[in-house]
Amino acid sequence: MSQMLLNALLLAWRAIRRNLMRSFLTVLGIVIGVGAVITMVTLGNGATLMVSNQISSLGSNLLILRPGQQLGPGRDSAGAPNFKFADVEAIQNQVPALKAVAPVVGSKVTLVAGNQNWSSQVSGTTNDYFIAGNWNIAAGRQFEPEEETVGKAVCVIGATVKKQLFPRESPLGAELRVKNFSCEVIGLLAAKGQGAMGQDQDDVVLMPVRTAQRRLTGNQDVSTLMLSLRDGVAADPAMEQIRRLMRERRKLSDNEDDNFNVMDTKQIAQTLSGTIRTMTGLLGAVAAVSLLVGGIGIMNIMLVSVTERTREIGIRLAIGALEHEVLLQFLIEAVVLSALGGLIGIAFAFVTCLGLTTLMNIPFLFNPGINLLAFGFSALIGIVFGYMPARRAASLDPIVALRYE
Repeated sequence: MSQMLLNALLLAWRAIRRNLMRSFLTVLGIVIGVGAVITMVTLGNGATLMVSNQISSLGSNLLILRPGQQLGPGRDSAGAPNFKFADVEAIQNQVPALKAVAPVVGSKVTLVAGNQNWSSQVSGTTNDYFIAGNWNIAAGRQFEPEEETVGKAVCVIGATVKKQLFPRESPLGAELRVKNFSCEVIGLLAAKGQGAMGQDQDDVVLMPVRTAQRRLTGNQDVSTLMLSLRDGVAADPAMEQIRRLMRERRKLSDNEDDNFNVMDTKQIAQTLSGTIRTMTGLLGAVAAVSLLVGGIGIMNIMLVSVTERTREIGIRLAIGALEHEVLLQFLIEAVVLSALGGLIGIAFAFVTCLGLTTLMNIPFLFNPGINLLAFGFSALIGIVFGYMPARRAASLDPIVALRYE
């Protein structure tokens, strides 16, 4: 049996080498199909991991509380009142599941340092922001308690702001003009990079919340609260406790909807990751269609090959070859073609994924499972679409085949 398989492989390889250009064009559909499927799945997995990492970089066990019933672009915050410091204190005192409660206010303004200027997001907050937002100080320090209490004009800047305004010198101790007042730079944040929504997380200036309220917003409102859960605490009970507390403080009746929203960033990550996985599956399915097209191409060429080699088949049958041996020969030829296309497709996908992940700045995740699945499917394509031509070759009448010109 092994000798018969070896002979069939040798005959198949000889037939493929006999028409190299035709063989290459035949397997091209399989190459494109396998390459496209692996590339789509690999890029999708990389994008999913990138989104998860970016959401995690927002903060550890982070909840975000904002006015309105939705978060993000288009949120319906119109008419929904902002929060007050009394709300911040109530949450700190009555929700023990939280380890940090950071009020955030601010706006995008123009910054000036020396002869450099830059437009950036200026946020007023407290030291809890560094815990909730998972921020590290690369140089300098956080706010002192008295600086937060009196609203002193000090600030901590992000890596992008440092790059734009202090490209060659240390910013610590320098004066930074924010709108119409100056503040002293006391700290530099460690770089985080791009956020999940594409924003630059390092393009930020932080100052005490009372400073921002007095000098920027002109009121005592708090637009956002960043809430960090203690380790090991479940998010859902804490979110429900916060929701009940805020409904009570906002004096909402039982038949009134919430005019605020508390969102777990893990839910955002799951939603975005689920969307990416769905799109990856759809794109992978579309790419898999080209595998079927490649299989039809193999069947077409194998039928042509049977017609061209009718006399050869007749001679083999006449000198004693059995039908199943002829069937095996042509079936193996089809499988070799499709498997060869699968191997080339895997190599093509590997190179393509390396280039695209570098270009798109997403992680490259080599997935052995999808590579083996794509290769196995390509071989299966050869068996399925190669069987009919092989069956036709094996069923030829030797007398008719010998007469064929």
